[in-house]
Amino acid sequence: KQTVLGVAWAVLQPVVTMIIFTVIFGGLAKIPSDGFPYPVFVYSGLLAWNLFATSVSTAGSSMVGAANMISKVYFPRLIVPLASMGVAVIDFLVSFLVLMILMVIYSIVPSVQIFLFPLFLLGLVLTSVGVGTWLAAITVSYRDFRFVVPFTIQIWMYITPVIYPASFIPEAYRWMVYLNPIFGWVTGIKSAILGTPIDWLAVACSSAWMVFLLWLGMSYFIKAERRFADII
Repeated sequence: KQTVLGVAWAVLQPVVTMIIFTVIFGGLAKIPSDGFPYPVFVYSGLLAWNLFATSVSTAGSSMVGAANMISKVYFPRLIVPLASMGVAVIDFLVSFLVLMILMVIYSIVPSVQIFLFPLFLLGLVLTSVGVGTWLAAITVSYRDFRFVVPFTIQIWMYITPVIYPASFIPEAYRWMVYLNPIFGWVTGIKSAILGTPIDWLAVACSSAWMVFLLWLGMSYFIKAERRFADII
């Protein structure tokens, strides 16, 4: 409603980002891409990253954005951040069609690992729910988090193997990537799409992070929910 690009934004944003990253990091910086064409390599990572970043960003500001409705009528407040994240999932599915086109153009045939794709996608979504619900609750009390989140998300992308492969990280610092909650999901999605070896240790670490963040996000949201209407 009252938009110029509409649903095309779900495709335009990752495609333009992919082109810029391909020129700068793939062309000028010569960052390796595990032997795959850089556009396909970086786009598969951007799909996963954009899903997480959009989910967390929209969920974080969702409660403040729905202030008028929350203060006037009661309904399960958890619906607000979850509904905002649902939009990010739909954008992901639309953008995935572009990846399929790129794979056809570059003659890349998915391996049997593609069947693990839904598993890694589910892990990424649940991790996003944990982080997003926590941010949604804390932003109600501390409004400056609306400015902290975009800055944090921007930094988070560069410490996640989106534009570069995990093998690009020096061996001495490799252990640090396992502290990244979405490292296993992002690399897992890329491996499922491209057929590269899956880092199961990373998947296990991200699974542990997922459980913890889900517990943290949900418990804090439920605890803070009773105060939303009074302070929002």
